[in-house]
Amino acid sequence: MLECREGNPPSCIFSTAVFMKHSSSTMANNNREKISSVSDQTVARHAKINSRSRYDATLTKAGPPALYQLNTERKYFDGMDRKVRRWTYGRRDRNKQNKVILMVGETGAGKTTLINTMINHLLGVKFQDQEFYQITEEQKHEDQSQSQTSEITVYEVFVEENPTSLTIIDTPGYADTEGYEKDGQISENLSRLFSVEDGIHYIDAVCFVMKASQNRLSGKEHYIFHSVLSLFGKDIENNIMFLLTQSDGGPPTDALNAIKKAEIPCRRDEDKEPVHFLFNNRQKEKRDKRYERVLKSAWEMGEDSMTEFFTLLEEKNRKSVQMTLDVLNKRRRLEACVSNLMERIFEKELKSDELTQIQDVIRKNRDKIEKDENFEFTVKRFFKEKVLIENESWKNRYATCCRVCQENCHLKGCWWATDLSRCSVMKNKKCTVCSGSVITATMTKRTKNM
Repeated sequence: MLECREGNPPSCIFSTAVFMKHSSSTMANNNREKISSVSDQTVARHAKINSRSRYDATLTKAGPPALYQLNTERKYFDGMDRKVRRWTYGRRDRNKQNKVILMVGETGAGKTTLINTMINHLLGVKFQDQEFYQITEEQKHEDQSQSQTSEITVYEVFVEENPTSLTIIDTPGYADTEGYEKDGQISENLSRLFSVEDGIHYIDAVCFVMKASQNRLSGKEHYIFHSVLSLFGKDIENNIMFLLTQSDGGPPTDALNAIKKAEIPCRRDEDKEPVHFLFNNRQKEKRDKRYERVLKSAWEMGEDSMTEFFTLLEEKNRKSVQMTLDVLNKRRRLEACVSNLMERIFEKELKSDELTQIQDVIRKNRDKIEKDENFEFTVKRFFKEKVLIENESWKNRYATCCRVCQENCHLKGCWWATDLSRCSVMKNKKCTVCSGSVITATMTKRTKNM
């Protein structure tokens, strides 16, 4: 019998006895030819489908799996500085239940791939769809130990069919090759993100990303964990979870022992084990029939972990970031106090040098003094003057200075406070740094005292 398939109508219908008398072998050959033809048409049709995404996205690689870049609306929270940005996919809907996740991990741990995996889970992408969507844009570096993320990025995803929206805060790699000074800037940028009206005001989960095969935490990871924990209050412990990458699907005994040994505070399950989820990060690998079973197993492991993770997020366990803002403000005040004290100590040392010079002159001219003779001497004296701040970024070219004490109260990171009462070192409209605890009205924000 000749099949009629949709989109492929038969060119003719054989009805004469002559054609019905073909041998069984000839019919088998014809059937094989028909099946092969249909298979080729199916592959061609599938390739055509992959070139058109189900979502608002641009094809970047044909695959399989076909890789798509989600088209996002982009804006910056901090104007010209461009260190805190937000990328939004879909139409923003404040009526949807929103979950906010802070992602933290050492450079190379697999944070970026996990973020995209979360997005695909929210979109409902399956292994058999032969496609993978990305919201991140990776910058290529020859040295993979260097962070591919240079700014704090907030990814917002709104899927029309899904009642839950997702907000992911992606932090740059702490303690990477750009140095520890960058980490202080990360904290400043987080403070900016948490304090603006249209920013982030609560956190549902803090996710530490590390490799499942690790048997100990590196010095960098210790530093990362404690740096992040220092931003939050003790009540954040139940929101901290671990996302373990490069897993083979077996028990991550080494990683869990490393977490316990490091005494990292985190959420625990009924067996008192750190709450963790396993991923393999192979979603973008080329689909080869020889490895399809392995790749499918890795995908399904990640899908199961994401389902468990989002189920856990359904709990009403979110934490306000107000305490984090308070912590960051206190930290800035302490840093400003230390800086101010160092300047005052340096000033006293200079004054001490001046007095030492005078004492030396008196000792050398004691005879003239006793004879009541006049004499001249030269002493190097030190004084303060206002100088321009040079060789700094535009946001660090102004300092909060005290007109009364003639001290630098806040040198960096307070460019946005047009009203000095909002400066980080001010409390109840009084300076917490300068020696006179001067009120705001006698402060100025111009150059720097030297």
